[in-house]
Amino acid sequence: MGKVSPRIHAVLARDSPHAVIFRRGPAGAVCTIGWNRSNDKFTMGQWLRGRIYERRADLSPDGRYLIYFARGQRFEPQLKGSWTAISRAPYLKAVSLWAKGDCWNGGGLFTGPVRFWLNQGCSDELIFADRRLKLQEEFPWTEGYGGECPGVYYVQLQMKGWKYLGKQGPGWLNEFAVFEKPAGRDWVLRKRAFETLPNSTQGRGCYYDEHDLINRSAGEAIEHSTWEWAEVDGERIVWAERGKLFQSQLNESGLTEPMELKDFNEMKFEAIEAPY
Repeated sequence: MGKVSPRIHAVLARDSPHAVIFRRGPAGAVCTIGWNRSNDKFTMGQWLRGRIYERRADLSPDGRYLIYFARGQRFEPQLKGSWTAISRAPYLKAVSLWAKGDCWNGGGLFTGPVRFWLNQGCSDELIFADRRLKLQEEFPWTEGYGGECPGVYYVQLQMKGWKYLGKQGPGWLNEFAVFEKPAGRDWVLRKRAFETLPNSTQGRGCYYDEHDLINRSAGEAIEHSTWEWAEVDGERIVWAERGKLFQSQLNESGLTEPMELKDFNEMKFEAIEAPY
């Protein structure tokens, strides 16, 4: 069995150039990295020994706050083993915290700079809260997609400009949702968000994405199945594969020469304190 590259997933702020990258691996360790997309500068956040469910995470529109759902490697009685937190991006130290105790639901979405919706379950227990942040009780979208990762992720994608085209595949737990986003020059970025049974493919879990570039005028589709995460970022396409982050422009023929923005492969766990 060959070496598995760390899994990379990013969450972009809607109204600012800020983003947070989740870098997962080796097993049992994950970290956050701040990404300023205006100059492609990166800021180290914090490590966690445990699991962050990156598809249930979101950034406030201005990029200031991060909401995420996590499960610890060791059981902590106050947190009941899992929790939802809001932190100051790109760090993980909570300014608002809810103990959970299971992995159903969790995480949430921002609907404004300080307004958020919580993907709550029946076991959530408020530990403390930042009074500047305002909980929105009503569900922030017209359609729901369940309590786990799709219930947050699919809404977040649509709030950030992706068009939902429905699901394909043979049936429940063996299907994928299709999303598309205009990428300029007659191109569209297509995302296939898989919901599957436990995946035997090395480095993939139950939820993972694949991508295609579609040329509408030529009727051409270029498959990029190795892109584990991808987005349209202004005039460019940004994506992650093999533990690295890349960017490229689109012309009439497709992508220009890719440029590597960051290699996350050799990062190792380190204890980092948040500066607040």
